[in-house]
Amino acid sequence: MTTLLDLKSSVLRQVQRSQSLRSRREAPPTASSPLTHCPPEPLPRRISGESAEFFERMNAILQKQENMMRAAQAECQRGSCTMPPPQEHVDQAFISERVSRTELDLLYEEAVYTVVNRVGVPAPEHVKSDDELFAYLLKVFDMGDEEHEIILQKVQESKRASFSLRVSVMKAKNLMAKDANGYSDPYCMLGILVGQSPRETEEKKERKFSFRKRREKLEKRSSTKEVLPARCIQVTEVKPETLNPVWDEHFVFEIDDVHNDLLHLDIWDHDDDVSVAEACKKLNEVSGLRGMGRYFKQIAKSVRSNGSASSGSEENVDDFLGCINIPLNEIPVAGYDTWFKLEPRSSTSKVQGECHLILKVFTSQRNTTLSKRDTNVSIHKKLLSQIVEYEHAQVKREPYNWNGQVSPPAWTILTHHAVQTDLSPQQQAIVRWQCYSNHHRNQRLCYSLLLRLLRTIDAEWDPPTVRGDLERQLSDSFRLYTEHCLCLMKNMRQVFPCTSAAAITRYELMLRGIGYMQNMRAFKTVCPLRNELHLDITTAVKKGTSEWYESLIAQYKPEEGSLEEQLKKMVQVIDAVCADVQRGQYIYNKLFYSAVKVDYFSISYRQLEKQVADDVNVAMERVCGTLEQESSRLTQTMGETIFELFMSLKILKGFREFLPLKDAKMLALTGFHNWFKSSIHKFLQIVHDRSCDRICKAVETDQLQPVQHAKHSCSAVEVTACFSQVREIWLQLSWPDSAGAFIFVTRLTDNFCNEAVCYSEMMTRKIERNQLAQDHKNFTVQLCIGLNNMEHVRVFLAHLPRDLDWPGVERAMEESCGAEGKEQVYKALNGQLFNMDLDLQREAKRLITVLTDKMLPELRRYIQHISLSPDSINNDDAVSPLMKYLQDTMVILTANLVKENFTRVLQSMWELLLRMILDAVTENRGVQVEFYNRFQYTVETLLQFFHVKGDGLALEDMKSGDYKVLDEELRLNKCSSFDLIEQYYLEKISLQKTLKHTPYGRISVKCYYEPPEQRLTVEILHAADIIALDANGLSDPFVIVELCPHHLFPAAKSQRTQVKLKTLHPVFDELFYFHVSPEQYRHRYACLTFTVMDYDWLSTNDFAGEAVAPLSDFCWPGRPNASAAGKNVQPIILHLSRSKPSEKPIMRMLDARMGDREAQEFVRRLKEIEKSMEED
Repeated sequence: MTTLLDLKSSVLRQVQRSQSLRSRREAPPTASSPLTHCPPEPLPRRISGESAEFFERMNAILQKQENMMRAAQAECQRGSCTMPPPQEHVDQAFISERVSRTELDLLYEEAVYTVVNRVGVPAPEHVKSDDELFAYLLKVFDMGDEEHEIILQKVQESKRASFSLRVSVMKAKNLMAKDANGYSDPYCMLGILVGQSPRETEEKKERKFSFRKRREKLEKRSSTKEVLPARCIQVTEVKPETLNPVWDEHFVFEIDDVHNDLLHLDIWDHDDDVSVAEACKKLNEVSGLRGMGRYFKQIAKSVRSNGSASSGSEENVDDFLGCINIPLNEIPVAGYDTWFKLEPRSSTSKVQGECHLILKVFTSQRNTTLSKRDTNVSIHKKLLSQIVEYEHAQVKREPYNWNGQVSPPAWTILTHHAVQTDLSPQQQAIVRWQCYSNHHRNQRLCYSLLLRLLRTIDAEWDPPTVRGDLERQLSDSFRLYTEHCLCLMKNMRQVFPCTSAAAITRYELMLRGIGYMQNMRAFKTVCPLRNELHLDITTAVKKGTSEWYESLIAQYKPEEGSLEEQLKKMVQVIDAVCADVQRGQYIYNKLFYSAVKVDYFSISYRQLEKQVADDVNVAMERVCGTLEQESSRLTQTMGETIFELFMSLKILKGFREFLPLKDAKMLALTGFHNWFKSSIHKFLQIVHDRSCDRICKAVETDQLQPVQHAKHSCSAVEVTACFSQVREIWLQLSWPDSAGAFIFVTRLTDNFCNEAVCYSEMMTRKIERNQLAQDHKNFTVQLCIGLNNMEHVRVFLAHLPRDLDWPGVERAMEESCGAEGKEQVYKALNGQLFNMDLDLQREAKRLITVLTDKMLPELRRYIQHISLSPDSINNDDAVSPLMKYLQDTMVILTANLVKENFTRVLQSMWELLLRMILDAVTENRGVQVEFYNRFQYTVETLLQFFHVKGDGLALEDMKSGDYKVLDEELRLNKCSSFDLIEQYYLEKISLQKTLKHTPYGRISVKCYYEPPEQRLTVEILHAADIIALDANGLSDPFVIVELCPHHLFPAAKSQRTQVKLKTLHPVFDELFYFHVSPEQYRHRYACLTFTVMDYDWLSTNDFAGEAVAPLSDFCWPGRPNASAAGKNVQPIILHLSRSKPSEKPIMRMLDARMGDREAQEFVRRLKEIEKSMEED
């Protein structure tokens, strides 16, 4: 409640201090406002130059936000930027140790061993030459030829690697149906056939291998050894009733001769309870050849049936569905993962379908030092790391964008090593991720590569196979990479600036990578405690933002220097913060939210906003403390700096609209405008002073030439431009406290009005000084431009209520102070605007008066020409000189005046001509009627001229005021003396009807008419409240009654009552009779006059008052007074009046007719009455 009362008191005091412009200008001028007293001499150039620079700086400040937005948009156009990204500096703890020479030699041995023991069909991209591979390894390991030979010889002398074949029988499709139900019960039987000698090469090409010999050979051989040459046979599960079985079973076979052995696979339809399938499964349980023979006989029994339908003697025999023969030397290095078409056992076999196999040859035993000491995963990781380091060093163009692709020799060695060491795709993916992510911490890689590696891990993820050291190493790699990324996020402004397209692209990929990582199954499995990664990112962003702001403070040092220098440095800091916030909003926030679902903008903005608010609050406390000192004043440069600081804070605060609603409620900058109240008030005074200087200079340099497509000159444009800039300053301030803004709005309105009025005064004085040096036409043109300048400014300021949001201020004051506050605001602001409008119109009238005064001699000459023109010339000839002069003037006015001023000038000229004609008529009373007819014609001609067929003055506006007076004067002057006398009595009758309670008393009379006798009876009953005309305070009244006008009643004599002594309320009760004919009483002006006189026996009688009564009230037929019962009518009360006859125009007209006896007699009697009135 106290706050509201204080605000109300402040507002009311401000309103009371607001004076009208008219009263304010009567006060002596002060030095604070150059416009209060503007001398005619030009201002110094220095002042105008300072003002121009001031407004240029203000304009630059106002455009700061727009420029900042354009800069941010330019940064968003990243396609055109080709500069490389900055270095990604990291902590030294992230840099791994270098490998020792001994370890490199062991690793080199491993690589040579891999090359020497290569198997499989190389891919097209693989290198086939050992020499080329060895030459590559020499470069990778920086190895000499001698050392290479030593290690190569060692490898060649060592035991050859032992190989195994992993076979995964996945599924088959479209098998032949062997059972009556339209399906089969398929199973697979597979094994390794021993390699053949070179002499059997041709035979090998023709033979179709099976676990059964051809029919003709089987009939000749009975040896089990000959029937089944396979070293080992494996069998899958039986899949009942299907033609598309899915087995997904895995087998490993040891291989003696990887170059000549062959993988053979049969698919059978299971038909009995104990078949080949069961036999093969029990092979490993049989010891000795005798046991094996029994099982193979069962197999042979199936062979003798040749896969055909069983005979009556051979029931329940498995049916052959197809076979596959794959030479091991045809298996690619990376293995097979494909569908194989089933082949028939012989030309008579009918088979169909395909089988999906995955084949991979690997080393089951390696004779190297590292393989005996370390795991295959660890060895492959070391080898890959060494190769990656070398390959990256060879990239010269944009090494930071290296996608991890290695050369063919490197790819060949790595592929063979991974295959030989039997690394699963998952293990290979993990190793590649570890190597590349570790290498990335030392030498930047393309983040898309790291993201691709993470996706590979996720695609191959099989948790049961990742245990022990591999799980721990994967967890460590995730941890180290996460810490590395968080460190980069903390320094993102330096590492990933918006000015580098490459850096932003890298940052986006990095965020996508870490965002993908936290959602990976692998990450959640091996890093179960790191499930709050978004909190770590938030902490890194907040800490990085705080450190960046502290670096700004350290760079600009806003705590050093003078107070003004400190504020300027603070502006630089805030501008840098605004630019950073804008970059965060436009660029970084989108990256963070889409990749890791973190609101980067809210985190960084709230952190920066709080730190800025703390620093600015401290600085503004020092400013306010300095300004409160009496000897301190706000300099212009200090004011500009404070305004710029305010605008920078406003821009920073404006970003809160992009915050979520819950985050935008409580911010440190919420009430920052309160820190600037006193300084902004002083700043507005500086703006006013500079505006005054600017306006003075505009008037001084104005040549009064119209600007293009307009009728005003450059000074009007300059003034409104100045007002627009000041208005824009206020709008940009956007003072949030509407109630508190009333003080500023009142001040600004007062400044605008004062500047506008002073501009009009200076313009008027400038034109007045120029009138002597200009001819009439040029002067008229310049005067028109001056009028248009004032109107241009006036129209601009008419929009102040809208531009300064007066309704908003009124509403705020109503909420704060009630209806009284709203009313006071309305009166104060509108009062200022109203007074300004009056003053501008006054100055416009002053200029128009200058114009009409310039025209006055010519107009007077033309009016005199009309007055002195003889009756022999017609009216057109008499008026034509005046009309030609007016027409020439009208052409100039029409071409150079805006509509509003054109109307004003026409109105002034019309009023001037009316007065001049009226003066000419009044000076020539009593002349011939033709004189007045000519001026009547002149007035009508002028009326149509100024009406301009509807484009000029309105007829109803012109036919008022002086026009009515002149029209009446002309009409009366054209009347005869009798007509004027009759008009005189008509006016008295009209006046009598309006009299109510006059100070001269009243008289009671009764009048009635007797038509047969044509007799009018007048009964004067009494009078009351007669004015005292004697020294004793009383009067001796009597009444004179007569019929008027005398020329209508020439035979009627005036009659009088007896004198009633010493009374103000005489009672007469006397009757008087008059002969009145119908021809006489029918005239509207026929009347009875009652003149009350004070009898004086020593001198002439004194006039006490008079009243009139028209005969039409009681003589006309049908009136109660004109019937037989007229004697019984009620008396009438007539109020007395004492008007001076000489004040009436008719009296002056009659007095001017010296040769007219009736007129002179009438005037004489009226003058006697007026003389008696003057003697009272």
